[in-house]
Amino acid sequence: MGILRHLRELWQYRELIRNLVVRDLKVRYKSSIFGIAWSWLNPLLMMVVYTIFFTVFLPNDIPHYPVLLLSGLLPWNFFNDSVFQATASIVGNAHLIKKVYFPREVLPISTVLSNLVNFLVALPVFFALVFVSGAPLTWWALLLPITILIQVAFTIGLTLFLTTLNVFFRDTQIILGVIMLAWFFLTPVFYPIEIVPQEKTVLGVTFNAQLWLRRLNPMASIIASYRDLLYRGAPTGLDFLLRTAVTALAVLVVGYLVFLRYSPRFGEEV
Repeated sequence: MGILRHLRELWQYRELIRNLVVRDLKVRYKSSIFGIAWSWLNPLLMMVVYTIFFTVFLPNDIPHYPVLLLSGLLPWNFFNDSVFQATASIVGNAHLIKKVYFPREVLPISTVLSNLVNFLVALPVFFALVFVSGAPLTWWALLLPITILIQVAFTIGLTLFLTTLNVFFRDTQIILGVIMLAWFFLTPVFYPIEIVPQEKTVLGVTFNAQLWLRRLNPMASIIASYRDLLYRGAPTGLDFLLRTAVTALAVLVVGYLVFLRYSPRFGEEV
């Protein structure tokens, strides 16, 4: 019942969350020449760099490679930026934590939601690229909100846990840089998951590397779902929806419970 009470209180502060999202978006592009256009330019510039590298220096025969790349890069950028920014949200707003009462989870949640808005603003660039390149796009893309919702739930749960950890152990942000870099390479962002071998032997043990990558790395499954809907024009398997949705929900619940358990001590720790 305690978590329901916190959820009701969080709903009462929904206007604060909206204001923080708007503030974050304004601050992000304040005094910027291109303003919100950076939401389009940043992924496009990264796409150009990766495309040149993997088509000129390391040639591949993947059709419409820029489309495949951007379909994984946009959701990864959303996840990566959310994790880094939300993890520092409590410590970075210590002056508010000590002076004003509000549900502390408002800060990391609003950070994730502002990055979600940034992600949605960047999506038209992807669809424009699909149109220009002539890549196929099917009606299965209409299921995109389901995958986005699963990613949002997973990201909020993870950031609530990391935010709590960062309050008590400031090394968290430093270590996070290494972890996220490794996570990036273990997630099929700039390569299709199909190139991961289905049969791999390590220390005498043979296993399906592709299958276990998706099972142990929720972001691998989430990126693969974006690829299914936006690049391959096929429905995401029901096993993904069930397994990854359950994983995302479990991470959300555990992350929120950990956050609620330690949030009363934030004021004295920051």
